[in-house]
This record gives sequence, structure tokens and C-alpha cells, in this order.
Amino acid sequence: MRTTEGCGPVPGSRPDAAVIWRNRALRLMDHVPLPIAVCQFGGRILIVNRAMAAEFGLLPGQLRNRRILEFFTLGDNTTLQTLTEAVRLHRRSQYPAPVSWTPVDGRERHGEMTVALVSDTPEQTPSLLLSLRAAEPRGEAPPPAPRAEVSPVEARILAAAARGDTTAQIAREIGVTTDGVNYHLARLTRRWRVPNRTALVARAYATGVLAPDAWPPRPARSSS
Repeated sequence: MRTTEGCGPVPGSRPDAAVIWRNRALRLMDHVPLPIAVCQFGGRILIVNRAMAAEFGLLPGQLRNRRILEFFTLGDNTTLQTLTEAVRLHRRSQYPAPVSWTPVDGRERHGEMTVALVSDTPEQTPSLLLSLRAAEPRGEAPPPAPRAEVSPVEARILAAAARGDTTAQIAREIGVTTDGVNYHLARLTRRWRVPNRTALVARAYATGVLAPDAWPPRPARSSS
């Protein structure tokens, strides 16, 4: 792709195919309900998806360039040693790491962070692809998810928001005005006491309003 110094791509030039597919992959990751992050090997955060940022009541951009261990505490002292040894031996595999963290509700949680070492070649210092799964307290049954009452229109709006649609796109799909979309989103935000649309989508998955294993996102219940 031809560029002019300091001016970006030359008008009319075609973007590199790798850049196009990278951007598509990033958009897809952003709408996966599983919390995901990509970090440098030293721990500096490069990318997080919405679900990871919503754990802390933040937007994805607010986590970039910060250290992942600002947000998570390792449950043992062997994880970093294991990863360092894997890099030395040019291994590219996945490694589970027990972690704890304090999400936006202020109650400490525990779970497992799966760490995958990824790089284009074995000789390169790898990046860390992290995925987070929360654990239930030992010896206790999982608490029932809080019941979320939404109207069919609200459920469809939440599904469209989870796809990353703009307010105008949601309005066209649902058949309401943009003010109507904003009204429903604002009412849900107040009802669920969340700070933004990102957290709203995360709450919709957590309370079962949206089907957790469906893409594109859709309401979990036929009545929604």
C-alpha cells in the first residue's frame, strides 16, 4: 500500500489484505462474551475486548498500555517461570494460570487465565493471548443468575448492540427512531445500574438475555 510520509495511505490505494483481515478479527474478538486480552510478553496490554474491559467497568481503550498484573493477581509463583522456560525452548502452547481479581462490583473473584504464546515465527518473542474464566466457590452451587426482564424490542436492541451496530443501524433494523433506541438503552442502563453500552451488553450476556453461544448475537428466549 503506497503512503506519503505523515499523511497515511495515498487516496485510491488499496489496503493490504492482512490489515483487512486483522481488523475483522479484532472486531469479532470485541464481541465474544469471553474476556480476552493480548499482551506483550512483559505484560503490557495491547488489546482487550469489551468483555474483559467490562469486568472492571472500563472501556477497552482505558486498559491499553497498562500492565495486566495491575488487574490480576497470580495464584502461584510458578506461572512466570513456566512461561519464561517455554519462550527459551521456543514452545508455543497454552498454559493455565490461577488468578484472582476485583471486578467492578468490588467483590473479589477467582478463576483461571489461559495463557497462549503466539508469534509468527518461533524465534520471535511471543505475545500473550489471555482468556479468562471465572470459577464458582468450592462446595457451593452456582448462584442463580439475576432475572432480567426485558421487552422483545429491548432484547433485539441489545443483540444488535452486541454486534457493534450503530444507533442508526439499530433503528433501521428494529423499525424505530434513533431517539427511540437511545430511550431504550438509557432506560436499561438505569435499570441495570451500569455505566455504558459495553457494560450493558456484558450484563445482557450475564443475565441470560442474549444467547451465550450464538453468533451473530441473538436473544436467548423466543419471547424476547
